[in-house]
Amino acid sequence: MSPAHPLRTLTRRARPKRPLTPTARVLRLRRRISLLFALTSAVGLIAMAVLAVRSDSARWREQLDHAMDADTSWALGLLETDENGRLATDVLADTVNTGCPPLTVLLVNGDDPDRTGGGLTVQHAPSEPCLSVSPGVVLEAGQAAARTGEAHGFDRRTTSGGPVRVFALPFYAPEAAEDEGPQGVLVAMADATAQRDDHRRLVWVVTGGCAVLVLLSAAVGHVLSGRAVRPALAALGQQEAFLADAAHDLRTPAASLRTLAETALRGETDSTEVHRRTLRLAEGMGRLVDGLLTRARLMSGTATVARQPLRLDQLVEAVVEEVTEANAEGHRVRVEAEDTVVVADPDLVRRAVGNLLGNALAHGHAPGLPADVLVTVARDGTLTVEDAGPGLPPEVADALFERFRSGSGSTGLGLSIASWVAHAHGGTLTAGSGERGGARFVLRLPTSSD
Repeated sequence: MSPAHPLRTLTRRARPKRPLTPTARVLRLRRRISLLFALTSAVGLIAMAVLAVRSDSARWREQLDHAMDADTSWALGLLETDENGRLATDVLADTVNTGCPPLTVLLVNGDDPDRTGGGLTVQHAPSEPCLSVSPGVVLEAGQAAARTGEAHGFDRRTTSGGPVRVFALPFYAPEAAEDEGPQGVLVAMADATAQRDDHRRLVWVVTGGCAVLVLLSAAVGHVLSGRAVRPALAALGQQEAFLADAAHDLRTPAASLRTLAETALRGETDSTEVHRRTLRLAEGMGRLVDGLLTRARLMSGTATVARQPLRLDQLVEAVVEEVTEANAEGHRVRVEAEDTVVVADPDLVRRAVGNLLGNALAHGHAPGLPADVLVTVARDGTLTVEDAGPGLPPEVADALFERFRSGSGSTGLGLSIASWVAHAHGGTLTAGSGERGGARFVLRLPTSSD
């Protein structure tokens, strides 16, 4: 084997990504809207939760500091000075049970000329305090208060590891100058276990509530985005259905026209027969295109239902007359009509009646024999179209009014449109077996008295 060339590299060509369909893009947009809704809600809820947690944290610290400030201010009144100006803590030790809360008195050393708390000594400390911290904690708090001249609160831990709040209050000599620092510091401590536990529970409650609300907002956003994109999905579905219908219905007549043209070019048939068959195919394609456009307008809602009082018997007779005049195969159509007034759209009802009659003439007879169709109109707004053909195939009875499911070699668009017209008017269209063994279609429309 020859060694690989050092400059030769093997690269794998990435496969081009398949473009997303319009429906997939709309669904992706829905997911992004839901995610954006959830993220927006999450940001708002998290911001509110942080503010609530911080507010509660500052609140319980302020409460403890306020309570210890009151204790140290009251204890400050028990401090006395002797004739030499030195601080005396005897009254404080005798009067106040400094074991709980523990009060520690710190004095600024005399060798600290600026009195900034650089050196502090313990003047008084409880012998058996209820809260015990390391000496460094007390000195740290006292130094911070002496350095700034203001009261300070700190979060620290006891020697046993429990949470404690340390409060330091500086005090001044009675005759001290304005620029002179504090004489000492009073340090108090308070147990913060209960407050810490309450704060921790609040944090868990707020966190859990935010999580639940974010999930709820995500669900609501998903539902709202679904409703928002529903019209777009419906329009895309109608467009895809129309394209599928057109491709399905026009494929066969287009192939027939091509075969007929090729036959004519080879001169294998009479030109008159070619013209006759071409005309018949063109008329069939025209009806198909008309039916497809009508169904698309009905399903999209662009063809509105203009209801008005209508003589159903006269409309049926006019449709039968038009069909009979165009009938070149000797089919027989009988009409038994009573004076009937319905509230419906004349154009839509005319198309529905024409589709039912055309279906009966096309499929309601045996091969090679003319059709015998009986059309009846009753006063209650019922139109019945019954033929004497072979009847309805049992396997397509339940899906007879769906497109592509007529079961007789046709597209089923005519019956689908007739069914839609019936339901658009609040009526019904049913199919069954007639008394003569053929198929019977019953169209019911609301009358003026309904």
